[in-house]
Amino acid sequence: MLDSPFTDLERPPLSQAALTRALVRPGGLWSDITVVARTGSTNADLGQAARDGVRQGAVIVAETQFAGRGRLGRAWSAPPRSGLTFSMLFRPDPPPARQGWLPLLVGLAVASAVRKVTEVDVRLKWPNDLLVGERKLAGVLAERIDSAVIVGVGLNVSLRAEELPVETATSLVIEKATGADRDPLLRAVLREVETHYREWSEADGDPEACGLRAAYLAASATVGRRVRVELPGERVLTGTATGVDHAGHLLVDAKGEQHALSVGDVVHVRPQGS
Repeated sequence: MLDSPFTDLERPPLSQAALTRALVRPGGLWSDITVVARTGSTNADLGQAARDGVRQGAVIVAETQFAGRGRLGRAWSAPPRSGLTFSMLFRPDPPPARQGWLPLLVGLAVASAVRKVTEVDVRLKWPNDLLVGERKLAGVLAERIDSAVIVGVGLNVSLRAEELPVETATSLVIEKATGADRDPLLRAVLREVETHYREWSEADGDPEACGLRAAYLAASATVGRRVRVELPGERVLTGTATGVDHAGHLLVDAKGEQHALSVGDVVHVRPQGS
């Protein structure tokens, strides 16, 4: 009985059949939705599916992961059914130079859906975190597999304070969300991703033409802030984040020079005296 998904009645399992009926339709983005009780990594599973030729729109949702990863190979774990852990397979048409916007698009869609369903004010930390205040609510991890892009999301839903992996994390329950039911939340997220992805694709990946860049900047917790960016090679850049360019790179002004960063671990620098 210990392994039953109904052991914790506050964390009911997701229904693959119900999600499929709600989201998979002719002409829609989502082609297949699979819910698994346990896996190492949804990104790794979907990456293998991409190599096997699975078409765009496949989604894998895991009730628990035992080898989940964040950016820079960091471990990521949570109690079973305490969050939404899923990956999506895209085969984007826009030029590769514009595909850096895809993980930002997903982050924006997740933030928008969370705000609508739960009334929690979620903001975006470039390139891959969703924050409530300065605490991390969710993360996004994108990986390229040949011509496909796998985008994984880990969203803390019902984690209690004592279950948080780090002190700088939070969850929807901790933030007193008006709703913490994972089923409608996942449906809202995937519908929001589909809307943004379709608009971005129809604009050939132009973030300005489809309104993606403006929407992202409006939800950003990074742009306008003083930041410290930890770069590959143990380099550090400190300056002011001023925007995000057409390739999805973060623009940082430092010592009178503008830098366009495609990678980096961003730390928001608190103003002196705060």
